[in-house]
Amino acid sequence: MPRRGTVPRREVLADPLYNSSLVTKFINCMMTGGKRATSQQIMYGALSVVQEKTQDDPIKAFKKAVDNVKPSLEVKSRRVGGSNYQVPVEVNPSRRTSLALRWLIGFARKRPERTMVSKLANEILDAANLRGGAVKKREDTHKMAEANKAFAHYRW
Repeated sequence: MPRRGTVPRREVLADPLYNSSLVTKFINCMMTGGKRATSQQIMYGALSVVQEKTQDDPIKAFKKAVDNVKPSLEVKSRRVGGSNYQVPVEVNPSRRTSLALRWLIGFARKRPERTMVSKLANEILDAANLRGGAVKKREDTHKMAEANKAFAHYRW
């Protein structure tokens, strides 16, 4: 974090297959150990499985899944007078998408299916249909913010 000025946000390039920057962000977020090719194979395989199951554009299903997982509120810890309060705050739009992508990947990895392609495809389909672990995480985050609404005046 620089001491003065702000770092300009880097824009990611659109991916070559679907021409979507959201897919590129997802691939970058899923990538471990710099293995982009593996991450791309998993993502494109999952999108092809989604296309087979829905008989529709897989990018529409993916965008719908990400939109269903995006949180609008979250809680941040704030220390006031010797005690910590969970203060509800609105989420920045860029943080919303990054949280949604992170949650989709995390809950896809925890699924019981055999391959990562099937795990990811089923998590995307579940999120698009308002089911699955990532959507539950968003609902839990909103419930937490709603429960701590009394501390909203501590917002900074």
